[in-house]
Amino acid sequence: MKLKQTLAALAACLVAAGGALARMPAEINLAYVKAPFNLQCMVIKERKLMEKAFEKDGVKIRWRTITSGAQQAQAMAGDVLDVSEVMNTASILMGNGAGIPIRIATGAAHPADTFAIVAAKDGPKSIRELKGKKVAGPRGTVLHQTLVAALLREGMTPEDVEFVPMGIPAALAAVTSGNVSAAMVAASAVIKAEAAGCQVLTTARGLVNVNLVTTVREGFYKEHPEAVERIVAVQREALRWIRSHWNEAVWIGAKEHGISFGEAGRLASWSNYYDTLTEEDIKGLEADQEFLVKNGMMIKPVNVREIVLPTALR
Repeated sequence: MKLKQTLAALAACLVAAGGALARMPAEINLAYVKAPFNLQCMVIKERKLMEKAFEKDGVKIRWRTITSGAQQAQAMAGDVLDVSEVMNTASILMGNGAGIPIRIATGAAHPADTFAIVAAKDGPKSIRELKGKKVAGPRGTVLHQTLVAALLREGMTPEDVEFVPMGIPAALAAVTSGNVSAAMVAASAVIKAEAAGCQVLTTARGLVNVNLVTTVREGFYKEHPEAVERIVAVQREALRWIRSHWNEAVWIGAKEHGISFGEAGRLASWSNYYDTLTEEDIKGLEADQEFLVKNGMMIKPVNVREIVLPTALR
């Protein structure tokens, strides 16, 4: 009898282990986000690191070009997107505040200098001079947060400008053509705006705690925690490769953004790539949430520590 019980227990363990090993998804939908200058993301896609990591399990990797953090959050809410290689923390907080459970899996970059508000050629010379003017850019993002923070620093309010919501490429076209007085742009769009005669009124530095991270929808993490662990491993492998193959990595970014090696190197040097979140990052999230709630950009506060997965802290 004891032998039968032992064999039954062993069989149950083997079934359980087999079930755990089989918990890889059939496919993973990832957001490909190359802006502002997300070198890990570009390297992972260029070198097919994610495909290689899941090849033995037959997992299909599907890249989705969804650049707006707000749109990424909505895609996760509809189970269309499982992972965002790069999402800004403002969008994560606002998404969670709206009831969309987005979780931070690992860090990516602290690129405050790559986010900027630029003025049209011969346009406003300062943030204060934006009063009554049209400002274009993506709603519900770190750039939107930067605009609000810049206005508040000057004793103004968001109502002092006419905000025109649009993506970064459209905002760049609008400001360089003179259809708006200023635009909220990032990375290579900043360089292109300067080349067209625009001037930078401010960057996010000193205004917003810019933190870009890799995220997953909560349902995907609960169903496939081992897949998330592997995704994080790939992300960190990419960062190690970038640090040891800097020039090669920068060339990948230059090609993807359609800019020179020198311009790409400038953006990469501004990006402050990292992987593991620290207590300072957590406090930054809490400070960001306080700002977003206070200024009506976030519906309700959430427990910030609950949206950070263990994978992000080790």
